[in-house]
Amino acid sequence: MSEKEEIQIEDDFVADDEDDGAEATVEVAKTNLTKRRIIDNLLEERRLQKQLNEFDFDL
Repeated sequence: MSEKEEIQIEDDFVADDEDDGAEATVEVAKTNLTKRRIIDNLLEERRLQKQLNEFDFDL
């Protein structure tokens, strides 16, 4: 019986490691998404500035 108990403990331990890995993956995904949004916003700002500079105000 003690062998089965040890196996159950090991299984629980592995499950905890997988949960920690999932949380780390979520954090990385959130960070990457935040970085992507910042980049998209900067690119949009550049595009709008270029359009503003090229706009003919003498219409």
